[in-house]
Amino acid sequence: MKDWSAGQYLKFEDERTRPSAELLARVPVEAPREVVDIGCGPGNSTELLVARYPAARVSGFDTSPAMLEAARKRLPGHDFFQASASDWQPGPQTDVVFANAVFQWLPDHPAVMARLFEALPSGAAIAVQMPDNIAEPSHVLMRQTAEDGPWASVLASVSQRRPLPEPGFYYDLLRPHAADIDIWHTAYNHVMDDATAIVEWVKATGLRPFVDPLDDDLRAGFLEAYRARIERAYPARVDGKRLLRFPRLFIVARRA
Repeated sequence: MKDWSAGQYLKFEDERTRPSAELLARVPVEAPREVVDIGCGPGNSTELLVARYPAARVSGFDTSPAMLEAARKRLPGHDFFQASASDWQPGPQTDVVFANAVFQWLPDHPAVMARLFEALPSGAAIAVQMPDNIAEPSHVLMRQTAEDGPWASVLASVSQRRPLPEPGFYYDLLRPHAADIDIWHTAYNHVMDDATAIVEWVKATGLRPFVDPLDDDLRAGFLEAYRARIERAYPARVDGKRLLRFPRLFIVARRA
């Protein structure tokens, strides 16, 4: 895929930052030495970590140069570096590993999550939030649109993220090395201006594998066909707004 767009991602900054804030509120570590934001994006989640842990060394990493550039501008003086969660290893003083909306992109994310958690010192915590929305109309309609149009041959090999395992899977994965685990789902209902706003939301994330391979003409046609389906799937409310249902899975585990 092409590089991420920090500007597109931050069009809905308040809504995208809210899960980070709610995840951070449940982290049980009060005075960490080092805090690392995995998949830090443009630094909106890292900013929350800096505010809560002013005495800690807070850093972040991402695979996207564009996101890292935005994060460095947002939080000068903090360390942002390019890396992948699949390869990164926490240091011996890493007391909080924070991962907001990043693990779902890794096909082997359970193995990565378990490896990182086992590497943490006693009392440290891993805090993870992942979208659990593959079965939502916003994502089902991506595949349906991809299969029906002049772009179908181009997108035939495109695959979406796989559905997340059930919460019990993650409990069993982390429990052997955990002092305690907190797992919950939250289904947000984001108030969106119209169907076009919903398309703009997913263009920054889930829609990228479908639109990135297309040329300008095919991309425009695909987006309009997708928008028409979104228009039908998310009916206007009494004030004309649309509600975008967005389930997310949260996991906070503290190392034994």
